[in-house]
Amino acid sequence: MLTGLSIRNVVLIESLDLDLDSGLTALTGETGAGKSIILDSLGMATGARSDRGLLRQGADKAQAIATFALHPDSPVHTHLTAADIDLTPGEDLTLRRSLTASGRSKAFINDQPVSIKLLSAIGASLLEVHGQHDGRGLLDASTHIHLLDQFGGNNPQLAKVGTAFEAKRTLATQVEALQIRQSKAVADREFLDHAIAELDRLDPQDGEDEQLANQRRFLQGAEGALTELEAAQNALGEDGAFEQRLNTALAGIERVRSKLAETNAKAASALTNAAEALDRALIETGEARGAVEGASLAFEVEPGRLDQVEERLFSLRAAARKYGSDVAGLAVVRRNFLSELTAIESVEDDLAKAQKALAKAEADYTRSATTLSKARAKAAKTLATHVMSELPPLKMERARFAVDMTDGPATASGTDRVRFHVSTNPGTAMGPLDKIASGGEMARFALAIKVALADTTDAVLIFDEVDQGVGGAVADAVGKRLAKLAESAQVMVVTHSPQVAASADHQYRIRKSSKGATTTTTVEPVAKTEREEEIARMLAGESVTEEARAAARKLIGA
Repeated sequence: MLTGLSIRNVVLIESLDLDLDSGLTALTGETGAGKSIILDSLGMATGARSDRGLLRQGADKAQAIATFALHPDSPVHTHLTAADIDLTPGEDLTLRRSLTASGRSKAFINDQPVSIKLLSAIGASLLEVHGQHDGRGLLDASTHIHLLDQFGGNNPQLAKVGTAFEAKRTLATQVEALQIRQSKAVADREFLDHAIAELDRLDPQDGEDEQLANQRRFLQGAEGALTELEAAQNALGEDGAFEQRLNTALAGIERVRSKLAETNAKAASALTNAAEALDRALIETGEARGAVEGASLAFEVEPGRLDQVEERLFSLRAAARKYGSDVAGLAVVRRNFLSELTAIESVEDDLAKAQKALAKAEADYTRSATTLSKARAKAAKTLATHVMSELPPLKMERARFAVDMTDGPATASGTDRVRFHVSTNPGTAMGPLDKIASGGEMARFALAIKVALADTTDAVLIFDEVDQGVGGAVADAVGKRLAKLAESAQVMVVTHSPQVAASADHQYRIRKSSKGATTTTTVEPVAKTEREEEIARMLAGESVTEEARAAARKLIGA
């Protein structure tokens, strides 16, 4: 229920605060007084299309605030929960929207900034406007199917269709993914078979790349080492010539020493030292030759070994680059390829299972959608009958109404396209309601539909100029139907008709006044004690007569 509306700087309204109640509320006033501003402000607060043309001249910002008391079962709670907006039980919901002179718009729900899209979605659940200023009511043909389901009580079946549709869509996505995998399976299988065979042939061992790299470095240095060792062997003399020269020198020293041993002790001692040094040199030369020969044996390698090591090492490194790994990770790559190959081999089984599940889901959806379509077709006939019975009292006895159902694409709402069709004049073809009906006719069709849908909505219903072009008994019938509708929903009506206004539980008078160059619209509640005079004014104009007052009393008391 709409409990309050605050307006600041919207067109001719500078400041307005309205407290609203349940039942039927009539907004009355002279033509051009500004009744549409109230609807524009409500639309602005609830997310309808708005622009800076609503801004009061000279103001920097326009603002509209609508306050609602929500029913515990209102679908709005779902929107709020999804948007992470907390609402304490019993707390009012406040929708606020502002517009600046630059055209910027800001939206708030309970003072939390939100998108205009969210504000509009929540506003559409809270408010329905029907008539000349209708932006989200019957002019939006997408609402017709929801109204039909609402009338037919189809929500349980609609939920089944939605569940079946989601299951079907999920499985269709799985099948599509598996089909893509299957189409790639041949190429993938060839690649994986080749890769696994290549890695099997290589058979890389743990730490092998490091061992091969060390061997390669050793083998690359071995040739140079052998050359140096050969030079050392040549220097030492492989034929014993070096030792022979040392022995010859040693023998000569021994002969000289024996001759001088008795005549010159000092010389003999020096010769002894020299002989001992030559003797040591002979021994160490032999040892050096043996060591060099031993070192040479350490560097003797198998011919072609370096080529073998390099070929192996390069093959391992090439495979690692090819498969985006290092040599140490090739074993892991092979295991992963084996897993992928196993998955490919199972894709046909998975696809067959998914296709079978999809076929079942499609059958479930078709069955549910068909049941829903039958329920809609039945409800469509009943709704058309009910609406047609409401048209004659609304001075639309020559109008016709039907619910047009055609096949549409499969959606979460079923396979039906639903659109309300009307004919407003005899002999004219039926056509879409939103294309055929005028503003006043639209409002009366909406009233007839809403009377048929009584007790099925908790939205605030607003009718703009529903009494256009009618008067007397027809206007009285409009008022009575609005009053009847207000027994199960909060209803607001913008009207010029005293009969409609007299049927209201509450009445607000809208006036426009000018002071100098400034024009202002004001809204005042009409107290119960003033209702008679205001209804009489609507009947007689500015000069209220006793006859008009008597007629007003009769209307109010009727």
